Amino acid sequence: MVLDALGKSLRGVLQKIARGTAVDAELLAEVVRDIQRALLQADVNVQLTLELTQRVRRRATEEKPPAGASLRDFLIRIIYEEIRGILGKDRPFEVKPKRILLAGLFGQGKTTTAGKLARYFQKRGVRVGLVAADVHRPAAIDQLEQLAKKVGCEFYANRAELRAEVIVAEALRKFPPQFAVIVDSAGRSGIDAELIEELKRARATLVPDEVLLVLDAAMGQAAGRSAEAFHKAVGLTGVILTKLDGSAKGGGALSAVAVSGAPIVFIGTGEHLDEIERFEPTRFVSRLLGMGDIQTLLERFEELSNKEAAEQAAKSLMSGRFSLRDMRTQIDSLGQMGPFSKLMSMIPGLGSAKVDEQMLDATQARLRRFRAILDSMTPEELDNPHLLKADRIQRVARGSGQRPQEVRALLKHYESTKKAAHGLVSNRRLRRQLEKQFGMGEAPAE
Repeated sequence: MVLDALGKSLRGVLQKIARGTAVDAELLAEVVRDIQRALLQADVNVQLTLELTQRVRRRATEEKPPAGASLRDFLIRIIYEEIRGILGKDRPFEVKPKRILLAGLFGQGKTTTAGKLARYFQKRGVRVGLVAADVHRPAAIDQLEQLAKKVGCEFYANRAELRAEVIVAEALRKFPPQFAVIVDSAGRSGIDAELIEELKRARATLVPDEVLLVLDAAMGQAAGRSAEAFHKAVGLTGVILTKLDGSAKGGGALSAVAVSGAPIVFIGTGEHLDEIERFEPTRFVSRLLGMGDIQTLLERFEELSNKEAAEQAAKSLMSGRFSLRDMRTQIDSLGQMGPFSKLMSMIPGLGSAKVDEQMLDATQARLRRFRAILDSMTPEELDNPHLLKADRIQRVARGSGQRPQEVRALLKHYESTKKAAHGLVSNRRLRRQLEKQFGMGEAPAE
């Protein structure tokens, strides 16, 4: 999870509150000290940290919990609200045809972020045109073109033109109004007059709906100063923080940018094109504190390339007509939704659980092997698993590059999954709920 060390420390604070014999002055002092240590280790500004913990102490001492709420629950709520407060307001961001200008310095991940944004829009049904307006770095143009091919979106560049605003005007004539147009502008080693003037000219031509600054979270608290300077110069509508997954200074960058006046709208959570998330402080803090984020989990499901097939596989599983073809669909769906560790952080109650990362990685590797095996089966075998006897198992093993034992392990897993689902559905009350949810007909008799 993003800012994993900070999350573990803060979840430790909540566990200390839950285990305490009483919420008294001694426990409150420990909690305040632990929060300060956790935030400072995450590079959050010292003054901001002190102000936050003073508010926690004051509210816990002076405010009374609502009727029916325990002191423990009330203290946890105060901590949640105060940490939530330093990350800015939830800022709406509509995914629709719009014009987006990306700004930033060298090495901040701007071009890669352009590709990620393009993927983000396309997965939500909006066609995208990427525009290479970095006239100073030919490698950036080549990189953006490769990203456009990976995403499957349109691309425009004019390598002979050295004026960014002319390239933007040409791109606007090429792309129809129903496209989201994302412009990757040039960067500099620092904010100077030439960079700002070039951005202003590109902005005047594009007339963007969004001007988004791309910042590397490793800048820490310096990210706030950079955001503030760009905001004053070109009027940012938002900030995208990149490389937040591996940055010890991520807390500093998040908090510093949030108070700069430019709202954080996206965060980069990894190197792959799918690893970009909308930044909504309410959800982010819920996951950070181990409270889960069911809404994001549901949105991940909505983004599945073949959601109908995934739903049909779930119906088949619950109705007792589950085939290897359905299992393949389920494995594909899990793969599209992201790493197991990230999915678990979104489930209430599991975000704070101690999970063996090696075990999760081994499970994902096993599912990849299962997927290769399923790809080596014939359509007839996928629909009728009972056909897979010794000779066919040997053929499937050879075709998938796996051992016959792995093929048998897959078949055993398939049978146990099917039996477990049948056992659940045999519960009358649960069966009625499933029939209502999935629109199934009569479930299997007991």
